Amino acid sequence: MKRTVFGDEHEAFRTTVRDFLAKEVGARYATWEEAGRPPREFFHRAGDLGILGLGIPEEYGGGGAGFLFNAVVNEEVGRAGYALGGLRVHTDISVPYFVHHANEEQKARWLPGLATGELVAALALTEPGAGSDLAGISTTARREGDYYVVNGSKTFITGGLNADLFITAVKTDPAQRHRGISLLVMRPDVPGFQRGKPLRKLGLHAQEAVELFLDDVRVPVADLLGEEGRGFTYLTSHLPQERLSIALNSQAGAAAVVERTVEYVRGRAAFGTTVGAFQNTKFVLAAAATDVAAGQALMDQALLAHDRGELTPVDAATLKLFCTEMQGRVVDSCLQLFGGYGYMAEYPVARAWADARVARVFGGSSEIMKTIIGKSLGL
Repeated sequence: MKRTVFGDEHEAFRTTVRDFLAKEVGARYATWEEAGRPPREFFHRAGDLGILGLGIPEEYGGGGAGFLFNAVVNEEVGRAGYALGGLRVHTDISVPYFVHHANEEQKARWLPGLATGELVAALALTEPGAGSDLAGISTTARREGDYYVVNGSKTFITGGLNADLFITAVKTDPAQRHRGISLLVMRPDVPGFQRGKPLRKLGLHAQEAVELFLDDVRVPVADLLGEEGRGFTYLTSHLPQERLSIALNSQAGAAAVVERTVEYVRGRAAFGTTVGAFQNTKFVLAAAATDVAAGQALMDQALLAHDRGELTPVDAATLKLFCTEMQGRVVDSCLQLFGGYGYMAEYPVARAWADARVARVFGGSSEIMKTIIGKSLGL
């Protein structure tokens, strides 16, 4: 179906992003997977192109652009089959917190560097004992004069090795649940802040996930983001865009796998013909293509709603649930058509299968999405 979401300026930007990824990532990506992350220079290059500052106002060195430009970046990264979660966490998830909740002094201090790549941001929410239940975090921050003293730990922090600024959820009032949460912007180069080694993961090998250990870390009160005790409200207000970003990645990844699988089965010989000539192959790919088309229609509606400021938490949950579950179905069925080669790590479909699995977990699991949708039905 013809898409009507993007205008000429978006498509021109798409060409620029596609060329950038081919030049700056393409031949290097395998090396990044071995290293467990892209080099820091990648963020400088992305900043030079304007990718990092898309959502940052022009007066702070950004592009002042709407999220549709972020969507173009996500689609092109997914189309190429890359896992660049640190980039997406910076642009789609972290930057909006600074734009919407930082005071003027903080914006002047942080936003220009976030736009250029001098500063890279990450979100430090998840803890060993608190995943989807953000209100259950146990990292504390007690006030001592002009500082907060922070103790606790975080885990599964995407981009945690490259990041210079961590938006960290802490309990400033441990007696409360969600009303006791505040957000502190923490730097890793201070006493008591320790980054663990990269965690070994099933997939997403080109993006690091690390643990953070916080032992009496002193954070200036001037680095409190927004108001004390309002952290949970800030976090939930940004969840729709976070889930939209995850769904975008899944949708683009599923579409790319179908395209590559069609190309493969057309050329793969078996029993005197091609794999693509078998009825089963046609049926499997027809179902996969239909799944992708349905996801695209839902995605485009969500993008337009978000551009109007109308994407609701239920809408975002519905989108994330469908697109991530659909990606799992599509990639698994396509891998089957590759036979034994589909299980080989050097084949993109194997990497896509491993990379896709966590999309149904992070940003709120599929079960959490169903709970949100169920409540909207009055259940």
